[in-house]
Amino acid sequence: MKFSADENVPLKAVKALREENFDITSITEIKPGITDEEVSKIALLENRILITFDKDFGKILFVEGLSVSGLVLLRFPPKNVEYITRVLKNVLSKEIKFYGRLVIVFEDKLRISFLPEREGIEK
Repeated sequence: MKFSADENVPLKAVKALREENFDITSITEIKPGITDEEVSKIALLENRILITFDKDFGKILFVEGLSVSGLVLLRFPPKNVEYITRVLKNVLSKEIKFYGRLVIVFEDKLRISFLPEREGIEK
């Protein structure tokens, strides 16, 4: 499974996940300062599941009709980098089919739903 972290996910967390053998890139390293639409396009082109704290991606996907291969929306307080890393490692290690899904991560639970059907998305 391949992941891409939005700029709001700390680079230190991304690097720590890489050390744990997760295939994860960071928009911060690739092209910082780009729009949400550009972020979603990069993630889709690379067939990566996008990880973000930005709840605007719900609007982008469901209202504006843009696509991603999958979305992990973080909806917990980002207490510190170690906490974010621990939560992400726990979630990304689960037997979840992330492609074609919206996975909302709360402190105490996950909510998983299907993304709108779009052409060219691997599921």
